[in-house]
Amino acid sequence: MIKRLPGVFALILGLLATAACAADTAPPAAARQWVAGSDYLVLDPPVPTSTGNKIEVVEVFSYACPHCAHFQPYIEELKSKLPASAQFVLLPAVFNAAWEPFARAFYTAQALGLVDKTHQALFDALHRDHLPLGSIDALAKFYAGYGADAATFLSTANSFVIEAKMAHGNDLVRDYHIEGTPTLIVNGKYRVAMNSERSIGPAEAIKLTLYLVQQEGQAKGK
Repeated sequence: MIKRLPGVFALILGLLATAACAADTAPPAAARQWVAGSDYLVLDPPVPTSTGNKIEVVEVFSYACPHCAHFQPYIEELKSKLPASAQFVLLPAVFNAAWEPFARAFYTAQALGLVDKTHQALFDALHRDHLPLGSIDALAKFYAGYGADAATFLSTANSFVIEAKMAHGNDLVRDYHIEGTPTLIVNGKYRVAMNSERSIGPAEAIKLTLYLVQQEGQAKGK
């Protein structure tokens, strides 16, 4: 009996090693199959894009939206994973009067070349530091801290150029049938939003968006 124990141990060890190898070689979980009309909306008719031959990826957002602030790290991940054939675009939404100054400030910062330097900073100022920046005058002072002249910022914010951008942006939000922020639009054709019923949180929304970008690239031969 004692002489047979090593053989039993060897058999057990062999079975354990086989099980471990089987676990190591198990196929990866299948990728989720996204369903049009349930996981994302197909826009009909499609909305014209602004990025030429590039696949356009739009984030509809507002600086006033806490969910957009939370979504920012995921947006940075999305931008880092977009192929060279795609281009990321920001579009501020105006759902109420309180959001209007933030959209106006975005377009003004865009015109002055300040968005890259201030985008995350404004989210932080509002949602981390809780600074009172709800007026265009307060926002002009905020942007002055990043190199803008406050008077120039205000005059630009109230110019016909910015008014036209605001009107066009509002038209796009309507044409995209936006119901909340943040929302992603892929190439004017597909709308991606968080959906708890479909288990689509921020991470899943990014995966879905990248999937749709890939599909558009294949359709265009890119």
